[in-house]
Amino acid sequence: MASTGEARAIAQLPADQVMNLDIVLPLRNQAELESLLSDIYDPNSGLYRHFLTVPEFTTRFGPSQADYDAVIQFVNKNGLTVVGGTRDGMDVQVKGPVSAVETAFHVTMRTYQHPTEDRTFYGPDNEPTTNLPFNLWHISGLDNYSIPHTMLVKKSDYAKAHGISPEAVVSHATTGSGPSASFLGSDMRAAYYGGTALTGAGQNLGLFEYEGTDLADLTTYFKNVGQTNKVPVTLLSTDGTSTSCLNSAGCDDTEQTLDMTQAIGMAPGLASLVVYVGSTDTAIISSMTTHNPLPTTIGCSWGWTPADPSTLDPYFEKMAAQGQNFFAASGDSSTWSSSNEAWPADDAYVVSVGGTDLTTSSAAGPWKSETAWADSGGGISPDKIAIPSWQKLSGVITSTNKGSTKYRNGPDVSANANFTFYTCADQTTCLANEYGGTSFAAPMWAGFIALVNQQLVANGDSTIGFINPTIYSENITSTYSTDFHDITSGKSGSYSAEKGYDLVTGWGSPNAGLITTLAP
Repeated sequence: MASTGEARAIAQLPADQVMNLDIVLPLRNQAELESLLSDIYDPNSGLYRHFLTVPEFTTRFGPSQADYDAVIQFVNKNGLTVVGGTRDGMDVQVKGPVSAVETAFHVTMRTYQHPTEDRTFYGPDNEPTTNLPFNLWHISGLDNYSIPHTMLVKKSDYAKAHGISPEAVVSHATTGSGPSASFLGSDMRAAYYGGTALTGAGQNLGLFEYEGTDLADLTTYFKNVGQTNKVPVTLLSTDGTSTSCLNSAGCDDTEQTLDMTQAIGMAPGLASLVVYVGSTDTAIISSMTTHNPLPTTIGCSWGWTPADPSTLDPYFEKMAAQGQNFFAASGDSSTWSSSNEAWPADDAYVVSVGGTDLTTSSAAGPWKSETAWADSGGGISPDKIAIPSWQKLSGVITSTNKGSTKYRNGPDVSANANFTFYTCADQTTCLANEYGGTSFAAPMWAGFIALVNQQLVANGDSTIGFINPTIYSENITSTYSTDFHDITSGKSGSYSAEKGYDLVTGWGSPNAGLITTLAP
C-alpha cells in the first residue's frame, strides 16, 4: 500500500524505535516438492501418505546450512540481533532499531494514513532488498497494515450493527447441556461423532493464536459445567510474545479459551494441546511445523490480510508434506470479497471451515437437523488463488452452486457456528448463547480429525494429513451421505446451501461415517 502510493505518508519512524522482524528463507527444489505432494496424496502412488519428518523436509526442501548461516551473518553485520528462528523453521527472528532495519533492507520506514480504516500504520516506502546472493522469501513485521482479528461474533454486537434486538437475531439454543441449554464442546462431540471409543488419544493438536490466555478461564468453564479436563495444555510463545492474557491489562481471551473448549470437547483424550502464541503469522506457523511433538491437526480462528497472499505457502506445503492439517475459520461476514478478509481460509493448502446452525435431539444428544448459518464466510477467493486440483473434479463445481472453475472456492467443510455456545473468558461471568462464529467450527474440526488419526494409528496406518484431496474425491461417490451431513437449506450472502458441495457450508458438517471412510 505504501510503495504503490495508495496510502498518504505522514512521518518517518524514529530511528531508535526497536522493531522485531521474522526473516523467512525460500524453499529449495519447489518443482520436486510439488511432485512429491502429488504422490503423497495419490492413493495409487507408492508414496501415498509417506510423510516426511521435519529433518527430512529441511534436507530436501529447506534452506541450505550455508544460506541460513549467510542470513545470520547478514543481520549481525547490519546491527540486528538474532533472537529466534531455526533452519528447520526456515526463519531468522531479529530485533533492532529502525535505523538498522533501513540500512539492511534499503528502505525508509514511515507512518501512513490507512486508506480504509481510521488509523495510521507503519511500513517501508518500497520493497525491501538485500545484498545477499539469493532472494529472501518474506520479512514479517515490516508493517502493521493488517491487524489480525478473530472470527468471532457477539450476538449483541451483531444486533446493534443491524439495528435489531438481540433476541431477533436468532432463537437461542434449546438442546444444549450447558447453562440455559447452551452448547458445550462435548455436545458437538455427541452430535457429530456420537461414540465413546475414540477420544483423540495419542494425538497432538495445535491452536494458532495472536494473543495468550488465562488458563483460569478454561478451568472455570469445565468446573461450571461439571466436567474435568484431562488434556495437558501448553502455552508456547513462538517469538517472545507474552502467553498471558488478563482482562485487567486490556486483553480479551474469549477466542483463545473457546478454541480450547471446542477442541477438547471433541477430543477429550488428546495427548497434548499446544497454544502457539506469536505476533507474526510466520513465527507462529514456523513453530507449528517444527515443534516436537508435531501437531498433526491445527485450528486457526483468526483472519488477516497479508501484503502477499502467497506468504505462507511454503509453510502450508511443508505441513502437507509432513502430514499436518490446518483448519481455518472461513469468516463471519458472509460472502468473501476484497474488503471482507478471507485469508488464510482461501489458501489452497488449508481446510476452510464454514458455519451452520445445528439442532440436536436432546441435551448431549445426537444430531437432529442443520441449516446454513446466515453469516458463514464463503465464496470465490478474493485473493485470486487458483482453483486446486480437487475442486476441478467432475461434480464439485456446478451451475447450481455458482462456484468458480478458475479460482479457489470455499469453504470446504462446516460445523455449528450459531450464537448457541457457552463461553468463559476474561476472568468474569461466563455467558450462554451470546457468542457465535466460524471460530467455534475450526477447532471443532481439528478435534474431529484427531479422532480419525487415532483410529488410523490403531489400524497401523499413518495419520490422514491434509484432508482436502481425500474428501473431495470421496464425496463425489456414494459414501458422501454417510460421511457428511449435507446442508441443503439456508443461505449466506450471495450463495445458498445446495445438495452436495456449496459455497456456504462446503460439503457440510462431519458425520461419524467419515471416520470409517478415512480410517477404514
